[in-house]
Amino acid sequence: MKYQQLENLECGWKWKYLIKKWKDGDQITRYIDRSEAETAVQQLRTLEHEPTKVLEWIEQNMAVDLENKLKQAIRAKRKRHFNAEQIHTKKKSIDLDYRVWEKLSFRANELGCTLSDAIEYLLSEASRSEKASKAVNSLKEDLSKLLSD
Repeated sequence: MKYQQLENLECGWKWKYLIKKWKDGDQITRYIDRSEAETAVQQLRTLEHEPTKVLEWIEQNMAVDLENKLKQAIRAKRKRHFNAEQIHTKKKSIDLDYRVWEKLSFRANELGCTLSDAIEYLLSEASRSEKASKAVNSLKEDLSKLLSD
C-alpha cells in the first residue's frame, strides 16, 4: 500500500465523518428504532477523544450501507493527507472564470502541453516582453537625451 495507515489519525477522521453525516441528517446507525439510534449516536458523540473506541462503535452500530462510503472517504483523506506533506504533490487550486479557462485550454492545446505548462509559458513570455519593453524605453530616453544635448 502506498499510503501508511495511522490508526489514531484515521479513527479521528472516521469520527468526524460519521458526526458530519449525522448532522446532515443521514442515517448512520443500523437501528430502525429511533431511540436505539439516538442512544448509539450519543455514545458516538462521547467518543470524540477516544479514537480507538470509534472502531468498536463502527462494528457494533454503523449502518451497513455506509461502510463503503466511509472506506472511500478515509482512503481519499489519507491520500490528501500524505500528498500534502510535499509541496509538489500538495493539491492546489485556482479560481478561473469559464471564459479564461477556455482561452487557457485552447492555448495549451495549441502548445501541446498541460494547463500548468501553458500558464508557466505565458508568464515567462510576459516577463520577457516586459524586459524588452523596458530596454526599448531606456534606449528611447537615452536617445532623446543625446539629441537634446
